[in-house]
Amino acid sequence: MDAFFRTHTYLVEHVYAPVRRRLMDEIDWTDRMIGIKGTRGVGKTTFLLQYAKERYGATDRQCLYVNMNNFYFQGRGIADFAGEFYRNGGKVLLIDQVFKQPEWSKELRRCYDYYPKLQIVFTGSSVMRLKEENPELNGIVKSYNLRGFSFREYLNLQAGLNLEPYTLDEILLNHEKIIKKILPQVSPMKFFKDYIHHGFYPFFLEHRNFSENLLKTMNMMTEVDILLIKQIELKYLTKIKKLFYLLALDGPQAPNISNLAKDINTSRATVMNYIKNLADARLINIVYPVGQQYPKKPAKVMLQNSNLIYAIYPIQLNQQQLMETFFVNALWEDCKVSQGNKDGNYIVNNNKKFKVCDAENAKIRISSDTTYVRYNTEVGKGNCIPLWLMGFLY
Repeated sequence: MDAFFRTHTYLVEHVYAPVRRRLMDEIDWTDRMIGIKGTRGVGKTTFLLQYAKERYGATDRQCLYVNMNNFYFQGRGIADFAGEFYRNGGKVLLIDQVFKQPEWSKELRRCYDYYPKLQIVFTGSSVMRLKEENPELNGIVKSYNLRGFSFREYLNLQAGLNLEPYTLDEILLNHEKIIKKILPQVSPMKFFKDYIHHGFYPFFLEHRNFSENLLKTMNMMTEVDILLIKQIELKYLTKIKKLFYLLALDGPQAPNISNLAKDINTSRATVMNYIKNLADARLINIVYPVGQQYPKKPAKVMLQNSNLIYAIYPIQLNQQQLMETFFVNALWEDCKVSQGNKDGNYIVNNNKKFKVCDAENAKIRISSDTTYVRYNTEVGKGNCIPLWLMGFLY
């Protein structure tokens, strides 16, 4: 146990968290069992360590961070380890990559039943379905999702500011007033292009090649988050990777399922399953017409965030596609995004019409029943809103 505390102390003392994630204040920390899911690379480990630093400091032995990558846990279950920690005065156990432990959900249930004053906070992959696939956790776990950096968080970091987020309704009703508060402090357009390229994943802060790091992360998403957690045989990995590559090259559009099935030599049903797995791993977003969902054919498949586009070779940069990818990703967690009837058109929450468009395109005719989310502009008026402001939703 002392070895784990030494590691905990070192990691908490040296955690580098220049941005305080908003999720820190959204979680109800009084719950006994808290699950934090998120895309690989968005900073779940840093989030746990930051919480430990804020609430307990580095040397308080009431709180302990452990990672299931440690081979020690191949010979000892979570519940057994948690019991020893609990009996020695432990109150909060932070478990990273919980899915690496065999029968992890049953182990967590034992902890919940046997140690009533122990709080467990664990991280897992976005692929995991905590309650649907693990009935023993039903009713006891509160699940949250840690997202990549929003444009607001990126802007705050780069410009040294503390700009607040806004709800979609606040932006729609008051965007002109909101922008007047922001522009005296910073010019968002000076940072927006860099965010589109590398701002979503926190590891742009590391002194390593961003593109290589992102490629490594993308491979881990398929090899671990999809294959390991979904229990797919290794021999199918190449098909999943090829499918992802083909979808990325096609850009945001309705996939031709029959052609994709031929290209990767499998059935249409399997292609649909793989597309769902890629979406669960947060490599792609699937957009359906209003009222439809999986297993219906998607109206559009697009990469999950714009940073991923720059990692696919040959890089095919289309500004409209980049901006639509940003828009859908910005709204994805808090809103229901459906396909509209034309290119660049989306229906949000089943009733609000949006069109992503270039502010410099004078040919676009403005309609009163649509919100025009425009790029290449810093300001808006009426039902025309600058696209960058959608990055302030969290």
